[in-house]
Amino acid sequence: MSLSLIKRVLQIPVAGSQCCPLVFLPCRYKALTFALTFLLYTSFHLSRKPISIVKVTHKQACDDDKSNYKQLLGAMDYSFLCAYAVGMYLSGIIGERLPIRLYLTVGMLTSGLFTCLFGLGYIYNIHSLGFYIFVQVANGLVQTTGWPSVVTCIGNWFGKGRRGLIMGLWNSHTSVGNILGSLIAGYWVSSNWGLSFIVPGLIIAVMGIVCFLFLIERDYDTELLLPRDNGTVCVPVQQVVVVKSESEPSAISFMGALRIPGVIEFSLCLLFAKLVSYTFLFWLPLYITKAAHLDAKKAGDLSTLFDVGGIVGGILAGVISDKLGKRATTCAVMLLLAAPTLYGFSMISEFGLGPTIGMLLVCGGLVNGPYALITTAVSADLGTHKSLKGNARALSTVTAIIDGTGSVGAAVGPLLAGLLSAGGWDQVFYMLMTADFLALLVTPWCKPFFFYHGYLVTSL
Repeated sequence: MSLSLIKRVLQIPVAGSQCCPLVFLPCRYKALTFALTFLLYTSFHLSRKPISIVKVTHKQACDDDKSNYKQLLGAMDYSFLCAYAVGMYLSGIIGERLPIRLYLTVGMLTSGLFTCLFGLGYIYNIHSLGFYIFVQVANGLVQTTGWPSVVTCIGNWFGKGRRGLIMGLWNSHTSVGNILGSLIAGYWVSSNWGLSFIVPGLIIAVMGIVCFLFLIERDYDTELLLPRDNGTVCVPVQQVVVVKSESEPSAISFMGALRIPGVIEFSLCLLFAKLVSYTFLFWLPLYITKAAHLDAKKAGDLSTLFDVGGIVGGILAGVISDKLGKRATTCAVMLLLAAPTLYGFSMISEFGLGPTIGMLLVCGGLVNGPYALITTAVSADLGTHKSLKGNARALSTVTAIIDGTGSVGAAVGPLLAGLLSAGGWDQVFYMLMTADFLALLVTPWCKPFFFYHGYLVTSL
């Protein structure tokens, strides 16, 4: 992608355009917010990925004594994801009432602490399951500060014009974080798996400090940075600065956010879509070791292809939904294609490395495309819905409700995978295909088929 195209997407003036320096200044801060929030949430996902890589090492260690390692590791996932799901509902409400920069900084520093503690358990030879579950629960709670905060920031800076494309590009931080987390964890997984957690923990803590120093929450904050002449702001060629009003609207209530048309439907859709995505996130490396007969490091490296496909799928979902003007239709079509693709992956993955690589890329795109679109562009659209009459303070709560409901599925998926895989991986894939089908049924796109009333799907 050329530099000029990136600038047009981010609405940054290019050389030769008729734009005065005062117009250029806020646009530079828009680009800074895009890049910074991208890196901030990359570090969140980077710190979540090591557990799926380290699982393979524990699996190999536990095979000899016939222990129920899959159930124990599934419970480890569940402790993090269940805490994350519960905390997410509260996080959006709290985030609307606190400065985002400080809220996000504290969350990242404490997340770095608990991620490092998990790795220190190996270094100090701690074998208490209760210790690791406590760390996972605490980390799950503090990591809920991330998503509502970064979506609110990016939603405040970018309007609806090309939101699908912009957020499709931006949301690739999820897959980039997973890829980097896999590579970092895989480097130490066989020699000292404690470092597989300590290094990502230090990274997210350092990024928390960067957040505190550089994050600008809203575009009207750049008003304070513009040069002044005789106590007044210099007027640019085109008005670009949004001035904060004297009386700011109050934050929306939880029930008020639920009454926004489309919030419940997309929340339920994300529940099933995220169930599939997070089952892959936590169990794919272990499945690859069985299907492709690879060691822990190679399986972790190969699993990153699922996230590469997820990057492409998220961007395509955003571009297509912008062109069609229908978010729900885009999600429904990708979910419809995902279910048979998952079945194909379960069959073809045993025919060699080449077919496995191809199906990993396709599955990653179709599974993560709807998930990425709902958590970004759809959440931002609903958080700035016309029924709110300009009250943008609902964005954090709406985002938290949608992602919190999705996180319930994220908690259930890996747990079910741990239980079902004991009877064979085929059962896991049947569960994933069922979840994709249910996600399709609850989308607003399917409402006419079930005689729903109310929300007009043409707007999404």
